[in-house]
Amino acid sequence: MSPTIFKENGFRFFFFSREEPRIHVHVSHADGEAKFWLTPEVIIAVNYGLSDQQINAVKKLVILHYEEITNAWNTHFSD
Repeated sequence: MSPTIFKENGFRFFFFSREEPRIHVHVSHADGEAKFWLTPEVIIAVNYGLSDQQINAVKKLVILHYEEITNAWNTHFSD
């Protein structure tokens, strides 16, 4: 299961159920995929095919939607 949190500018932000306990978000795009850790700070974990410009744009979106992402994570994993 990989619930979508939101979509913006061609990017889909989601996570995989029961992948690992550390809060993070996956991002997919036609050009590739990435994963960002959210704690202790927003930082890229892996990148498969996204340009540096796309990674910078995605990081800004993760920071902008930080509360939405963490709320979705906490709601999903509280069940």
